[in-house]
Amino acid sequence: MATECAHAHVDWNELDRLGDEIAELSAHLEAATARLLTLIREFDARGGWGNGFHSCAHWLSWRVGLDIGAARERVRVARALENLPALAQALARGELSYAKVRALTRVATRETEARLLTVGRSGTAEHVERIVRGWRRVDQIAMRRQANRQEQDRWLQVRREEDGTVLIRGRLTPEAGELLLRALYAAQETLYQLRREVRVGLTDPAIEPATYAQQRADAMALLAETALHHELDPGAPGERYQVVVHVDSTVLADPSEPGQSELEEMGHVSAETSRRLACDASRVVMRHDADGQVVQVGARTRTIPTAMRRALLHRDRTCRFPGCHVRVGQGHHVRHWANGGPTALSNLVLLCRRHHRAVHEEGYQLERSDDGALHFRRPDGSPLPEVPPPIPVPIDPAEELRAWNKAYGLRLHARTACPTWYGERLDVGWAIGVLHPLATGEAGRCET
Repeated sequence: MATECAHAHVDWNELDRLGDEIAELSAHLEAATARLLTLIREFDARGGWGNGFHSCAHWLSWRVGLDIGAARERVRVARALENLPALAQALARGELSYAKVRALTRVATRETEARLLTVGRSGTAEHVERIVRGWRRVDQIAMRRQANRQEQDRWLQVRREEDGTVLIRGRLTPEAGELLLRALYAAQETLYQLRREVRVGLTDPAIEPATYAQQRADAMALLAETALHHELDPGAPGERYQVVVHVDSTVLADPSEPGQSELEEMGHVSAETSRRLACDASRVVMRHDADGQVVQVGARTRTIPTAMRRALLHRDRTCRFPGCHVRVGQGHHVRHWANGGPTALSNLVLLCRRHHRAVHEEGYQLERSDDGALHFRRPDGSPLPEVPPPIPVPIDPAEELRAWNKAYGLRLHARTACPTWYGERLDVGWAIGVLHPLATGEAGRCET
């Protein structure tokens, strides 16, 4: 009885008006979101985030305050809408919510966009999510079938001909094929360098260069020979991924000084690259005589001792570059040890690989004040704040948004984004069978 009395005093007309205002303002927000995504796509394409940030999503997280996961989704959707004009236009007109568009862009292509747009207009956001889950299930089934076919279709034939030559034909899985191609490219490059050294000073026209097919054959022979030489042992991870840099002490202290700065077997690199690599690496000091002969080799030591590294990781936790929260980093000397900077916590800071490069090779500057605070500057010397400055907000944001959309020619109202669903039960299996071009009899079991 008390509930009935309470309902008797409800002003349903006022609540309807309030609901319409919510729906109308939501449509305005979706239209504004479409323009926001267009700006993000342009900013991303033009590399506006490249001023020290790891990605456009990381810049959005720093500049706008988005969670990094939400920022990545904004960038993904913005990129996807460039090739989905119908979905982009529906969002720009406030007819579809960002939630629906975000879900549809996970599966939509130019060929399927029109039918999926119908799904977005007809159903609720929950319906769209269920349809997309079913759609992806069919895609996954198709991809598994393709992968299984590729696995079953792999083969290799090796036949010895009557003249003693060997004919090789075959089909590999994508990953095995990519591995073989990379190995062949590496072997070809090695053989090319050897041939170039041999040809220096030779002018015999009878010595013709090998064709590309012949180079491939020679590379295959080198792969086999190398594999047998190493007894098919790929080596320890530490040996496979070790990078050796040769750099003069004078170059480390002053990059403008002449001297050696080279990656072993790879050639010259900039002095700043050597300084960056030397910040946090194993170090072996070698002394040479006037003729360049090695006269003394010191023991290998860590630039940053293990115990100090633990303390650095405990103190900094993540990369200290503004807006970056990568947890795996490298120790950077604020004042390089080659210039007399101590390897002490007060002179060390944790930077991820991307921002360590930014500070060394890209001109970003880092200083630590007497109170221990870090100060970053862009290459032009302007400060890069830890937290971006606040953006001024109009007194009435909703009215400002309405005026903004009106200036773009949009006439939005409470029914703009209303779906055409009448409450009937959604049969996901039937819907996928009708909509998905690859749907089979298994589509009816794809609902999750």
